[in-house]
Amino acid sequence: MQKIAKFIYFKILGWKLIGDFPKVNKAVLIVVPHTSWVDFFLGLLVRRVWKEEINFIAKKSLFNFPFGWYFRWMGGAPIDRSKNNDTVAAIASIFNEKERFRLALSPEGTRKKVKEWKTGFYYIAKAAKVPVVMVAFDYGHRQIKISAPHFPTDDKKADFKIYIQFFKGTVGKIPEYSF
Repeated sequence: MQKIAKFIYFKILGWKLIGDFPKVNKAVLIVVPHTSWVDFFLGLLVRRVWKEEINFIAKKSLFNFPFGWYFRWMGGAPIDRSKNNDTVAAIASIFNEKERFRLALSPEGTRKKVKEWKTGFYYIAKAAKVPVVMVAFDYGHRQIKISAPHFPTDDKKADFKIYIQFFKGTVGKIPEYSF
């Protein structure tokens, strides 16, 4: 599967990988910009090229019969997103339960244009005591760029400056929606 993914990714689509997947068992991966449904499939292809398990969370009902097995097999973890549930604590407990969990999230929270990121990824990383790894899907340069792990500090403003700087100049599939 990796050879097929590499052929599609590098030869057919003409993309490049900038950086290596970090040697971490647990991390929050923030993927920016998220402007199209195509990003999900690009992510599946890239994780196959890297030969790394990358996880996602989805609402609990998606993990019921008949598709629950598929979402789990794809690396999904069910989460109860009801208002009475502390989502950050619930996701941090998933990290604590697993030996390996790399959670991919879009801090934009939508595929539309946003002026500010949602901050849940930051608080999840802090609560789970795991690093943030930045992944840029740059359609403008046809490259996926990945950062070294960055552990959040107690200075949120400084941390966000680092995160946002990493993605500077990155263009999404739908350029006008890019962060």
